[in-house]
Amino acid sequence: MVQKIIELALRNRLIVVLMAGGMLAWGIYAINQNPIDAIPDLSENQVIVFTEWMGRSPQVIEDQITYPLVSNLQGIPKVKTIRGSSMFGMSFVYVIFEDNADVYWARTRVLERLNYARRLLPQGVTPSLGPDGTGVGHVFWYTIDAKDMDLGEQRALQDWYVKLALQTVPGVAEVASFGGFEKQYQLVVDPIKLQYYNISLMDLVNKVRANNNDVGGRKFEMSDMAYIIRGLGYVKSREDLESIAVGNYDGIPVRVQDIASVQMGGDLRLGIFDENGLGERVGGIVVMRYGENADRVIGAIKKKMGEVQKGLPKGVSFKVAYDRSELIEASTDNIKHKLLEEIAVVCIIVIIFLFHWRSALSIIIQIPITIAISFILLNAFGVSSNIMSLTGIALAIGVIVDNGIIMSENAYRNLSEWQNNPANLKPQK
Repeated sequence: MVQKIIELALRNRLIVVLMAGGMLAWGIYAINQNPIDAIPDLSENQVIVFTEWMGRSPQVIEDQITYPLVSNLQGIPKVKTIRGSSMFGMSFVYVIFEDNADVYWARTRVLERLNYARRLLPQGVTPSLGPDGTGVGHVFWYTIDAKDMDLGEQRALQDWYVKLALQTVPGVAEVASFGGFEKQYQLVVDPIKLQYYNISLMDLVNKVRANNNDVGGRKFEMSDMAYIIRGLGYVKSREDLESIAVGNYDGIPVRVQDIASVQMGGDLRLGIFDENGLGERVGGIVVMRYGENADRVIGAIKKKMGEVQKGLPKGVSFKVAYDRSELIEASTDNIKHKLLEEIAVVCIIVIIFLFHWRSALSIIIQIPITIAISFILLNAFGVSSNIMSLTGIALAIGVIVDNGIIMSENAYRNLSEWQNNPANLKPQK
């Protein structure tokens, strides 16, 4: 069989060359299309359901949120298992699908079940899906270097400017903010004054919520002109909150400042982010979307950060805390260097031992064609270019070279023996 294939290839050399050139071109295209990452993605095919109900204990979260969600998410097609986790104020449900299930099809199925399961949860509690990323999707970390800003202002800058800009980058599933304080208005209520003015705490909450709103009106026509009337009621300062009326006492309005003090503060924090012992920092974690090219996404993030930098206040800049592209570039540079080293070694060895440049050329041609074909197979099986796959290719280069040298030397020896055999030189009748 092998002999017939070799004979067929020798009789149709032009076709073999054209096929090899076509495979090389296809392989180069596959190299450009293959996702590049530093580490292989071995995480499970999962969809995360996150639910927040602050102030409740883990046992209450387990009984009223996690258990109903896990029970109603059972029976989704292609689900292997469902895991639930309850903690203070938060619930996590991990729906693990089979490996051949499409991640976006799985998310749609989970959303369909959540629409039904939402009615079983406490009022005001809404579950949401986690980002469509994987466990190794944290490709880029950055911090905000702003020495003249407090942590609350840095967090506001991160949440309302930087984060929203970076989330528009193609391939980014989420930009998770960390560190600092989430600024909020805090009302410190005096219970004695509440009792004196006969105002309940829920009345205070409802009045404050109702007065922090814009309301629409009708159209008012005057002198052939139409004017839209609306009421502006959004709170813009601490004084606006203090002047909200929450009741009356003997015909006199009772305002928020009469029963409580208003102050600026930060939301409840479950931890801090410290950078190398130099103090707290504010920044973000960029999560890559499932199946994207990590190197391409990181490059687009850096380009976008350059545009965002122009809109930052004076003296504020970005500082990179983790950049996976450095490891990715090191991996790709390693395979390139190994390829050049192997080609050089093959040339030297074959020329020294065989003194035949055509044999060396035939071996050298095999290396790029074989590597290009390997990337075609990587794309076919959905494997990215990472440390593991590139290491396998680097090791395979040595096998390719060894086989090429052995076959060339064997062919050279057999031809030499055939030419030196006197019987083969006699003319046949």
